[in-house]
Amino acid sequence: MSSATDLLLDGLSRVQETVHAVLDGADEAVLTARLDPDANTIAWLVWHLTRVQDDHVAEVAGTEQRWTAGGWSERFGLPFPAAAHGYGHTSADVAAVRGVSAADLAAYYDDVHAATEAYLHALSDDDLSRVVDTRWDPPVTLAVRLVSVINDDTQHAGQAAFVRGVLDRR
Repeated sequence: MSSATDLLLDGLSRVQETVHAVLDGADEAVLTARLDPDANTIAWLVWHLTRVQDDHVAEVAGTEQRWTAGGWSERFGLPFPAAAHGYGHTSADVAAVRGVSAADLAAYYDDVHAATEAYLHALSDDDLSRVVDTRWDPPVTLAVRLVSVINDDTQHAGQAAFVRGVLDRR
């Protein structure tokens, strides 16, 4: 690895590998299974982690989110506003993420991943110190925002992998 952006790219590629492993061979029953009545589903977890990455990276890159620009919002047909990304979702909202195939979840993730990679390849290490959010104390730099995305994505991908593992052993 020769730069900080290479490390970020490596972290995101690991998320992509986990997302694909979780979705491999998953049907609607697996995607929407809940380990208890209020647990998150694999479909919701993968949709949410992808929406967060899409939202946060598009914001700092100054681009339109792939969710709308790529037609994913219409393709998924979820009953949420186009800007929704899962923060504050209720158990009923989690249950509403259904009717979406593993292939579409993976394709949306790959679209967001490609856009993220393109953005990161255009950055220098010096760009990472740029302040992107002054609502926090201390203000959030681009590096901190991108690490936050990786952290959120890794946690949710791990949760989805855990659910898949439990379901596969049943």
